[in-house]
Amino acid sequence: MEHWIERIADDLSKMDVEKHTIASGTSISGTIHIGNSCDIFIANAVGKALRKLDQDVEVIWIADDHDPLRKVPYPLPESYSKYLGMPYSTIPCPDGCCKNFVEHFEKPLFNVLDDYGIDVTIKSGYEMYKSGVYNDYIRKALEKHDEIREIFDQYRRVPLAEDWLPYNPICEECGRVNTTTAYGYDGDKVYYRCECGHEGVSDITKGDGKLTWRVEWAARWKIFNTTCEPFGKDHAASGGSYDVSKVISKEIFGYDAPYPIPYEWITLDGEAMSKSHGVFFAPDEWLKIGPAESLNYYLFRSKPMKPKDFSPKMKFLDLMDQFDTVEKVFYDEEEAPSKKEEHKFKEIYRVAQIHEGSPLPFRPPYRFLVNAIQIAGGCDLEKIFGILKRNSQLTKSFEDKEFEDLTERELAQYEERVNNVKYWLDNYAPGFVKFNVQYKSIPNLPLQEEQDAFLRDLADLMETNDFTKSEDLHDEMYKILEAHGLKPQKAFQAIYKMILGKKQGPRAASFLLSLDKDFVVKRLRKEA
Repeated sequence: MEHWIERIADDLSKMDVEKHTIASGTSISGTIHIGNSCDIFIANAVGKALRKLDQDVEVIWIADDHDPLRKVPYPLPESYSKYLGMPYSTIPCPDGCCKNFVEHFEKPLFNVLDDYGIDVTIKSGYEMYKSGVYNDYIRKALEKHDEIREIFDQYRRVPLAEDWLPYNPICEECGRVNTTTAYGYDGDKVYYRCECGHEGVSDITKGDGKLTWRVEWAARWKIFNTTCEPFGKDHAASGGSYDVSKVISKEIFGYDAPYPIPYEWITLDGEAMSKSHGVFFAPDEWLKIGPAESLNYYLFRSKPMKPKDFSPKMKFLDLMDQFDTVEKVFYDEEEAPSKKEEHKFKEIYRVAQIHEGSPLPFRPPYRFLVNAIQIAGGCDLEKIFGILKRNSQLTKSFEDKEFEDLTERELAQYEERVNNVKYWLDNYAPGFVKFNVQYKSIPNLPLQEEQDAFLRDLADLMETNDFTKSEDLHDEMYKILEAHGLKPQKAFQAIYKMILGKKQGPRAASFLLSLDKDFVVKRLRKEA
């Protein structure tokens, strides 16, 4: 059983080429999120897999920064609508912190490329046009415009106009590129009309225009000798961009289209990601709630065309449970449910891993830390470590270690995980997950007689025993509540009321073992 990334690398390694270029690209129309940045993550993973096969590889990422702004992205004000239709490259930075609109939205991704182990050569569509890289391809497209129009018309219901040209000049009057229509050319001069009423002449060598998308894409493949490219499913639809560009690439530019890797869009809490509506989740935000490997795991655990819905809320804990398990199985810290699952887990983690051969990271269970941090009343690493140890939450390589035994690397990983969980608690956790231990005063909440009696007996039990396993305490608690004729819900409510001042909380036995024993005994007796 081969992971799909490795299978693609195997297929590519059989191609008769001296070097592989794995291309990726993103439209800089707003925040770059985990949906539209899939290209670069997949391309990087394929590149790594090819290098393992001793192939010469370059992974490139092309900023589609010369495209027109079609919607005002969140959180920009509506005043930015005056830039609609203009190339991103000509729009000013919204906050005045960068040289322009493009850099403002690129920077958050560029800042975390190293964190994700992404080794990529960055290209700019704008710079390619300005520097003349596209000039010969524009000339060829203009010369063969009739053939290109015929190719387009095969996939259109309404044929293009007879004087249609595959080039969009930037209007020198209004600065827009999606409102112009080129109708004639003479050498490097292109004649156009704009919806603003202006008629003008554009010089293709100045970079003040661009090829229409499907022709541009085909030209780009030839320019970079692209052998493989991931892209969203919209481009992969029958008669869509890839189908049309594939024909143009072969018939106009004499180049075979690259190996395609179409992928399904990622939804956010069931809603399509939208830069204009502010519905997105960015790679830099992911690093605030989880390690870089966990995003790789999320992207690569299933095939690229399988639907993916991401939620940073309660469902994120399930994702982190799964990631933690896969990581532990990979490092032989935990057994998989079966040999088949073990192989599957290790294949996925091998692709998700950022630094091959790196030692076992110290990442205590994410879900348990959600409670441990709140019990500790903050991010006191040593205090939380004690809670982990008392609850047997350390895997076999760490179970005999004390806090002082952690290496500098392990301590950094541990701190990162605690900070991730704290950020998740502060920004994404639902209200019912949150609690505060009422250390300073006893909550004034009513209890039934049976509940009071249960708490007194539980206090005696904990005072006279040193439980090391929450399961053992749990069993003894049930004996007491049954002796008092209490339903589990009522018994546990009594514990939460006295310690948290609310009716619900984390698993009772583990919760009690996580707290200071003297505090628990006194609180259950209402003495402190």
